Amino acid sequence: MSKKINLKPRAMMYPSPAVIASAYDEEGKADSCTLAFAAMCSHKPPAVMIAINSTAKRKTLKSILERGEFVLGFPTIDQVAETDFIGIASGYDVDKIEKVGFTTTKAKEVNAPIINEMKVSIECKVMNTVDVGSHTQITGEIVNIQADEDVIGEKGKVDLKLLNPIVYDDVLYDYFEVGDKIADAFNVGVKFRK
Repeated sequence: MSKKINLKPRAMMYPSPAVIASAYDEEGKADSCTLAFAAMCSHKPPAVMIAINSTAKRKTLKSILERGEFVLGFPTIDQVAETDFIGIASGYDVDKIEKVGFTTTKAKEVNAPIINEMKVSIECKVMNTVDVGSHTQITGEIVNIQADEDVIGEKGKVDLKLLNPIVYDDVLYDYFEVGDKIADAFNVGVKFRK
């Protein structure tokens, strides 16, 4: 067994998704930002949690808090450059969506923009917010999911391998793609019940 080494505390979770949050600003213009701090947080009601840095001037955070609605889009590995740009540019300086060649339409169930080039988009209504150190954590109730037909698998659900989303390493600041399936969840560990 390898020796354990203590490391300096830092934000770290493996894997982290690279998702794009979008909302309309005060003028009704679509804005977006790339996030790695995103996760499921409830089955009933279905909900996600995102966290956006609140110590810097973040236009998308302001828009989400003002509107109370947002969309999370899942970029694919062929959209990594666009995803990175949306994360490093400021919506106060440039129309990030237009700059990377993406387009938007209004979401079906919320007053927020869907980036048409995202193969899966989750429409959310803000349930609550809490300040957590450097970030504002936003819980969003999922009220609709839109998915392109070509990422729906044999079971009638989004297939991770067909979607091929970007995974982010917040320690080394690198992007990765999802690997191979290794086992069936809620099944492979049953042998230890005996």
